[in-house]
Amino acid sequence: MKINFIHLAQRPAPIRLGCFILALLLLWLPFATPIYLLVHDSNLVSILTMVLLYVEFIFLLRLWGKYVYQQSHILRHYGLEISRHNGVDLLRGLAIGIISVLVLFGLQGAFGWLVWQQPHVFLLKVVLEGFLVGLGVGFAEELLFRGWLLNELQRNYSPRISLWTDAILFAGLHFIKPLEAIIHTLPQFPALVLLGLTQVWGKRWRRGRLGLPIGLHGGLVWGYYIINIGGLMKYSGQVPDWITGVNNNPLQGVMGVFFMSILALWMRGRKVKN
Repeated sequence: MKINFIHLAQRPAPIRLGCFILALLLLWLPFATPIYLLVHDSNLVSILTMVLLYVEFIFLLRLWGKYVYQQSHILRHYGLEISRHNGVDLLRGLAIGIISVLVLFGLQGAFGWLVWQQPHVFLLKVVLEGFLVGLGVGFAEELLFRGWLLNELQRNYSPRISLWTDAILFAGLHFIKPLEAIIHTLPQFPALVLLGLTQVWGKRWRRGRLGLPIGLHGGLVWGYYIINIGGLMKYSGQVPDWITGVNNNPLQGVMGVFFMSILALWMRGRKVKN
């Protein structure tokens, strides 16, 4: 069996990715099926199954590293390390992310495209919730896309091909949903590709560490969560929603794509100078 695992490491990236995903599904389904059958609250089902899936994903990553690549510390190889440098990167990413969101909405407010409002909820609670949600989303998605997936791609392809493949897959996998929902959210695809590019460049800038991508992703989610869930603004309707964001989603508007382009170019410049 060990020989088979070693042979798997030499196979093309699509085969390795397919084997990993198949193994993950086989590990997940026996535990997820009872949840779907016995729990009737759809929100609770979604939370439980996704948490279960991600715990098993990390468990499988360790086995994958040990038996396929003979690396006992595969998470560290992906850039997930506990160190002062990674901690500083995380804080830097959080700051860049939340400042970017505040500048985006601040400019739209200055142009008169939105109106700031008093929060109708306890804002500190929203801030703390947003921080936890942002950090959770940032950790989960960056370990998946800029950790495992990017590493698998880089084992077979050039840095440029790995960069674009990772970014496009990152954007595309956000559309695993019913057709109506795909059509509804399709305008955010360019911004998601730009975010994917930004995160790969950010990781390469920080010498392969995941702290900055996790923090940046978390900061973007955190800032938007505070403004959206906190009810801090409403659009004035002075310009079409394709400028500010279709369905009130800034990633689905020209301004969001413009800001993500600036962030991507800035991050690329930092990586080139490194």
